[in-house]
Order: sequence, then structure tokens, then C-alpha cells
Amino acid sequence: MLGAIALSEETVDFNQSVIEEFRANRGRVGGMFEGARLLLLTTTGARSGERRTVPLAYHPDGERTVVVASAGGAPGHPAWFHNLRANPRVTVENGVFTMEADAVVLEGAERDELFARIAETDPAWNEYAAQAGRTIPVVALVPVGGEPVEKRMGDGLVAVHDAFRRELALIRTEIAGAGPALGAQLRVNCLTVCQGLGFHHTMEDSGLFPSLAESHPELAGVIARLSEEHKRVEALLEELRARLDGTAPGSAEVRTEVDRLITELEAHLDYEEEQLVPVLNAMAD
Repeated sequence: MLGAIALSEETVDFNQSVIEEFRANRGRVGGMFEGARLLLLTTTGARSGERRTVPLAYHPDGERTVVVASAGGAPGHPAWFHNLRANPRVTVENGVFTMEADAVVLEGAERDELFARIAETDPAWNEYAAQAGRTIPVVALVPVGGEPVEKRMGDGLVAVHDAFRRELALIRTEIAGAGPALGAQLRVNCLTVCQGLGFHHTMEDSGLFPSLAESHPELAGVIARLSEEHKRVEALLEELRARLDGTAPGSAEVRTEVDRLITELEAHLDYEEEQLVPVLNAMAD
């Protein structure tokens, strides 16, 4: 359960091992956290001024990311929450990018709606709230800038692709475990990955591909094929968005759309990496 991985910063040794594994494997963590959505959040101590990093479960929410200050159901808020209230500018690592972000503590109806949406997906959050006896804070992390973890462009491209592969695999699993209709958070998960894929391909079409075509004319055929594949993927994304925007979309129908998208996208990503990663890495070298 995702609620069960809201780690406490007090388990220092355990947290550190998770942090090291996360950084060594571009955001992948095995064992009890295999397949979980994790990020690393670094805050500045409210009293000490020291930088502290904790691994946290997160939830997609369009252009921002949401974390929940459950502290495993403890009666007090976790230290990282007190830190970001004093110093809202934080650092977020997702395995692909290290980003500066502004932490926004959600209030009122917005907080309640987000918490209910998350708890619908994983009832452990409600269990934590009952155990804690407090209103558990919900925090939105709004990115304000960042840089890729990988310094070579080709390796960075693979890291981005792997993040999409991982997220789509998670969504496929979540849909398989859903009831006849998708919950609100799962719909948001799907729409967020659609938005991310669309943005990634737009950036390639408008920036990377024209630059490569100019510097490496021998790649003209490759780039033409990749651009055409982008159009097919975008058509699949539009079909998926339309399905998700419907009233109470059925999980079976959405699963079919996701399966079609994954099949088309994986072949596209594999070909793009085969053709472009050596060129991009050589350019960086």
C-alpha cells in the first residue's frame, strides 16, 4: 500500500539506504518499495538550517506533485513538514531531474479533496489519519527549475524514457486492480502521464530533432520516422484522454487504450534510443 511507505525521517539509517539506492538506480528502489512512486525531498531545517533529505511517497497531479505528511500515523507532523513551512523552497529528486520547487501547504476544500482522492486509491491514508488523531497535511510541490541527473544527453534521454516506461507499467497494474470504474486519482495519474509524454515529444519535435537534422544530415530518415511515430502516439494519447474525460470511464476500456499506447510507445522508445543515444552521447563527449 502506498500509505505504508510514507517514511519517517527518524528512521535515519533505513532512509539513507533507500536514498542511496534511489540515486544509484535513477529512482528505482527494490524490496518492499518495488514499484512504488517515490521521490527524494530535501528541506532546510527550521531551527538548524541544515539540509535534510527524506524519501517520500508521492502522487501525480498534473504539473505539480503531491506528498502527504502522515508520519506513519504518528500524532505529530514530521520534521520535514515543519521545515518546509519555515522554508518553502525545497529540492525534489525524481530519478531523472533534480528540481527546485515551492512547497504549498494545501488548505480547506482543496486539501480535503486531494486527501480523499488519494485515500480512495489507498485506504491506508485514512488509517493513518485515524491513528494520528490530527488533520494530516497535504503538500503540493510546484517545480520552479531544475537540471537532469545524467550529464550526457543520450543517457538523459534513456532516463526520461525509463521514467515513462515505469509510470505506464504502474498505471497498467493500477488499472488491473481497479473496479469497474476508475477512481479519481487513477484518472489523474493517466492524464498526467499523457501530458508528460505530449510535452516530451513536442520538445523533441521543436528542438532536438531540428538540431540533429542540421548537425547530422545522415539521420534524416531516422528523424522522419520518429516524427511520424510521434503523430501516431499523439493520436493514441488523444483517444485515451477522451476516454478519461468521459463520465465514470470503465477500467476495461481504459486498460485497452493504455495497452495500445504502451505497445506503440515501447517500440518507438526502443528505436529512438538505438538510433540517437550513441550520437547524443558522442556530441556530449
